[in-house]
Amino acid sequence: MIIDAQTRIWPSVDRLGRESADIARRQQASRWIRESAEPGQLELDLDPIDAALVYGYRCERQDASIANEWVAEVVARSRGRLMGVAGVDPMSVDAIDELDRAVDMGFVAVTVCPSDQGFHPTNSTAMRLWERCQHLGLPVFVSRPGPPCPGAIMEFDRPLNWDEVARSIPDLSIVLSGIGSPWVEETLLLLQKHPRIFADTAGLVKRPWQLFQALLGASSIGITEKLLFASGWPAETPAKAIETIYSLNGFSHGTQLPSIPRPLLRSIIERDLPTVLGMPIAPSGSSDGSTTEPSTSKQPLQDEV
Repeated sequence: MIIDAQTRIWPSVDRLGRESADIARRQQASRWIRESAEPGQLELDLDPIDAALVYGYRCERQDASIANEWVAEVVARSRGRLMGVAGVDPMSVDAIDELDRAVDMGFVAVTVCPSDQGFHPTNSTAMRLWERCQHLGLPVFVSRPGPPCPGAIMEFDRPLNWDEVARSIPDLSIVLSGIGSPWVEETLLLLQKHPRIFADTAGLVKRPWQLFQALLGASSIGITEKLLFASGWPAETPAKAIETIYSLNGFSHGTQLPSIPRPLLRSIIERDLPTVLGMPIAPSGSSDGSTTEPSTSKQPLQDEV
């Protein structure tokens, strides 16, 4: 089974917040601005895979809101192919209530962005939210919904900020997007140290050389089982992301660079997210959380790359 660990939708790019929306427009990201406002396009792009996590987002500092209620409606129409990740702002006064409402709506995880939302991961208010997530069995995905904006407090995004969280709440599953880029080495250290910290490939699948280096590092210390497949749609499609991962060893051909064993690449793409992260539910077709083999309709995509 192939599950995309990160996709995003929004009714309007303005829901990303003032600064992020302006930057996205200046960068002329017209395709992903347009396509992410069309949930039907996401379902079309999911054809090569089995399911995907789709994120909400809330950030009071940036007036950003991709409402969990709206995401829940999209998930309900997806015929079991989408699972909702609730956007919660740890600094909002109703963060715990928002989390509990998300659970009632069937969300399976939470997403936050420390730099945009303006909190250090060990902030006492945030720690109460992590404790509640751990109690509910909800993984925390740490990611950014759009390009970095001037108001973002980048030092809050350092992966090592989660070391104390993992020590204090060891049963909490934490997923660092983009293998913590640009702090990849910090992320690999955390993956090696903490059993419940993971990382996904979103963002880096658009930068194959950086992804190749990150996966080489993970392979060299034996932690590729902590890596999760994510396309970061609409920035990249799942099909293209899979092709990129399977093609990474092209960088080592004809050189002295080591390569990444193909079985390890496949294991990243086919990681059983519900089981690995301890999600409260599994996607349609695997309600018991067990791993299933990819359907024959998916196999040609893998063979071609």
